[in-house]
Amino acid sequence: MAVKKQRKENPLGLALFVVIMLIIAVGLLFIFREPDDNSGSGSAGDNNITRAKAYFTYPTDYEEYVLKYADEFDIDPCYIFAVIRAESSFVEDAESEVGARGLMQIMPDAFDWIQYRLGEDDLTFDDMYKAEHNIRYGTYMLSYLYEDFGSFELASAAYHQGMNAVQSWIDDGTIDPEHFNINDGLEDMPSAVTRDYIYKIMKAYDKYKENTQLKEDIEKWKKQ
Repeated sequence: MAVKKQRKENPLGLALFVVIMLIIAVGLLFIFREPDDNSGSGSAGDNNITRAKAYFTYPTDYEEYVLKYADEFDIDPCYIFAVIRAESSFVEDAESEVGARGLMQIMPDAFDWIQYRLGEDDLTFDDMYKAEHNIRYGTYMLSYLYEDFGSFELASAAYHQGMNAVQSWIDDGTIDPEHFNINDGLEDMPSAVTRDYIYKIMKAYDKYKENTQLKEDIEKWKKQ
């Protein structure tokens, strides 16, 4: 009589499975966490849904403003969408623990700098909760950084870590601007958080460039 061979339990495999499930659970908790929002506009539930949507997909909310100001400041709108996705998950009234506001998470000092560069004084920092003003200011800043540093990777690094920090890394040879992208030189970036930020944006940027409807909308806008 044939005897079935009992399958041996693999405690290491079971432990690994449990660890993976815990990581997934923590990740989902992070995604659906209460947003840091002190503005009082919009509900936490609505913001959580928006964050989840952006995390798993590549929305093109606020397209009119993105196309308008990307065209005005001469930068690829697909890149702007990628930054908004990374910064706020398209939550218009988002606010970070350190005080960055709105879709593109404008900091108070960045707001003052952009106002000075644009020669304006008609807005207040509270206006950064409004989609059009926030996208205009954030897009201007990214356009400036892209022109200054010459690549979306370095512009992203400067947007996240600051212009002075990125310039100092270039000046002291820590990073080579001629060989710096997600496939070459990214590991030289001193900040692991900024490395992850750059990678996230550039991967999203690739996805937005593949969006057929967005391509058509961009072409229509250019013909207006």
